[in-house]
Amino acid sequence: MESPEDTSLPARSREVARILTAAGVTGQVHELTDSTRTAAEAAAALNCDVGAIANSLVFISDDEPVLVLTSGRHKVDTAALATRWNRGPLRRATPEQVRQATGQAIGGVAPVGHPGVLPTVVDAALTDYPQLWAAAGTPRTVFPTTVDELLRLTGGLLLPVGP
Repeated sequence: MESPEDTSLPARSREVARILTAAGVTGQVHELTDSTRTAAEAAAALNCDVGAIANSLVFISDDEPVLVLTSGRHKVDTAALATRWNRGPLRRATPEQVRQATGQAIGGVAPVGHPGVLPTVVDAALTDYPQLWAAAGTPRTVFPTTVDELLRLTGGLLLPVGP
């Protein structure tokens, strides 16, 4: 278990841990030896169902970055989600756009700790899991969470993101 003051965590993960603690989240940031860059890698490292991995994906819609927290068990149907969310078309952000919007690299984007607030959707499929795991700012750091916490932390909207 790591605390936000733990200097062994990478700087970006310490910032995520600080935000989580300030928000009253009890789950702590863990640094793993195995990569958690993909949902499959994270599930294997954490010995959990791939669907319990809350992937943080950045898209561009209406000329602004948006965050989609999706279950690792499926891909985002961008056309269907744009319609449900009442937004313009969604296109995947480039690695540079992801870093600019979040301050974090692809494969380690946390739901929090970004330079600004991003419009966010939380995948309704994540409600199938009592405990979720989300990235904590780097491809090797994660924290346990719940759908309710993700909605509270991000101010996000609960919507289905699959077909």
